[in-house]
Amino acid sequence: MKSKTNGLSILLFALSCLMAFSQYNEQDWEERDLWMKVPELMKLATIEKGDQVADIGCHEGYFTFHLSNQVGPLGKVYAVDIAEYRLTELKKHIKDRNVTNVEVVLGEYDDPNLPKGLLDVVVVMDTYHEMEDNLKILSHIKEALKPNGRLLILEKLKAHKIGKSRDEQTAGHTLSTNYVKEDLIKVGFSILKEVDDFGYWKKENDKQMWVLVATPKSE
Repeated sequence: MKSKTNGLSILLFALSCLMAFSQYNEQDWEERDLWMKVPELMKLATIEKGDQVADIGCHEGYFTFHLSNQVGPLGKVYAVDIAEYRLTELKKHIKDRNVTNVEVVLGEYDDPNLPKGLLDVVVVMDTYHEMEDNLKILSHIKEALKPNGRLLILEKLKAHKIGKSRDEQTAGHTLSTNYVKEDLIKVGFSILKEVDDFGYWKKENDKQMWVLVATPKSE
């Protein structure tokens, strides 16, 4: 009886992990479009045709391909992740779609390995809470941006983690704006836009999405 119980627990844990990360798989992208409000994100970051942009924490490329369509053939997308298996899947999707304006980049835990001074926009979507060397990564992003470039960070704040410490929030795969704003200011960013009620992650009303858009402070 005990072995059956343990087996059931393992199965439930595996299913919960699969559900938690399903939004990153290609088969779930169409459903994700129903709640991610991609056109509004493009407007907030003012991403235009011909722009050079980066998608940090790209996974298999959900937002990468939206960015690819937005910047067009004269633009370029740097798709960054630290997990090689995700980038392997992304490369397959790029080949299947015959996409020519996406460059796949294997990042490091403290460095996204982006070109310096070339980017119009960097997007960090549901990934910032996973970063440990936040200030170092933000410094690299700042170096990669043009003087008037923009950094867009999107996160979800889970209701039961509101008011908790940063460690408690990140352990629960969530983060509030106040911690991120502190980081941005420390590194030398100015906050251009703040949206605290961008909608609900996967339409679950206990997971409020928020967006910050920042730019490097002028020297």
